[in-house]
Amino acid sequence: MSIKDKLPAGTKLGFGTAPLGNMFRAIPEEEAAATVDAAWQHGIRYFDTAPFYGAGLAEIRLGDILAKHKRSEYVLSSKVGRVILDEIEDVNARDQGEKGGVFAHGRPNKIVNDYTADGTMRSIEDSLKRLKTDHIEIVWVHDIAQDFYGDEWLSVFETARKGAFRVLSKLREEGVIKAWGIGVNRVEPCELALDLSETKPDGFLLAGRYTLLDHERALQRLMSSAVKHGAEIVVGGPYSSGILAGGAHFEYQKASPEIIAKVEKIKALAKRHGVSVKAAAVQFALANPAVAAVIPGASKPERIAEDQAAVNEVIPADFWREMRQEKLVAANAPLPIDQ
Repeated sequence: MSIKDKLPAGTKLGFGTAPLGNMFRAIPEEEAAATVDAAWQHGIRYFDTAPFYGAGLAEIRLGDILAKHKRSEYVLSSKVGRVILDEIEDVNARDQGEKGGVFAHGRPNKIVNDYTADGTMRSIEDSLKRLKTDHIEIVWVHDIAQDFYGDEWLSVFETARKGAFRVLSKLREEGVIKAWGIGVNRVEPCELALDLSETKPDGFLLAGRYTLLDHERALQRLMSSAVKHGAEIVVGGPYSSGILAGGAHFEYQKASPEIIAKVEKIKALAKRHGVSVKAAAVQFALANPAVAAVIPGASKPERIAEDQAAVNEVIPADFWREMRQEKLVAANAPLPIDQ
């Protein structure tokens, strides 16, 4: 089981499409299309999306643009756990846990949480239509964690174990999909999934939990265990919702004074060594042997070039040594200089 060998050869950088679902703001169609085109022009061939992103909007936009390319030339991952209905709802009344309001500018279609076997199959079928394709290589079970379901998350996980996990394992065995796993913003569901004997995920999409600003829990509880089980990790949100890329958000909310202060220390160190913070963020994530790829999101074409440059930038070894000395990264975090 491996995620890396399901991705296009040499892939380190993918494209996360959450911003295409009008995350935080209403993005014009032309801008969304230009961003996907820019990703393609810069050689990106792995695209991750989800029904949840703008109630299907990100999938629709992605499918429209990728339809002009040969399907064999790129890899898609999407997610299950939410079914998007034709029925309209009040977007401000949605209960989306800690992510409330993130997609307030998306489509107003009703979103139904459904991790059952039938819900999983319907979700995949609907995604195929929105994406204008006949197959999806990787499927993630979306958000079965505390940030969405609070104290009920273990019950939701159990529903997914009996439903989505079994269906996706069967689809993998039949060759309908190439791999499946869990796509979450928390470490604990990944830990639980690794211990299952009946259904084994190929890997995880872990968003926001393995970044320069937040990685100690993942190091303690997941990364080495994932390597042991051969379950690789795709790192989502390497810029911590934007704060490491010049934005103001951390964990989908306005960054706290403590986070801002830490970012300022990283910025100062990066400036002293002539390093871009984006490069530090991306290369930090890629240095962990458990990581298969990083998939930052973008809603402007010029951001894609920055992401590609971040992967290839040469960072002085002294920068990493000082990051460790100043305790801006965990002492046991693998760094590029350790490879």
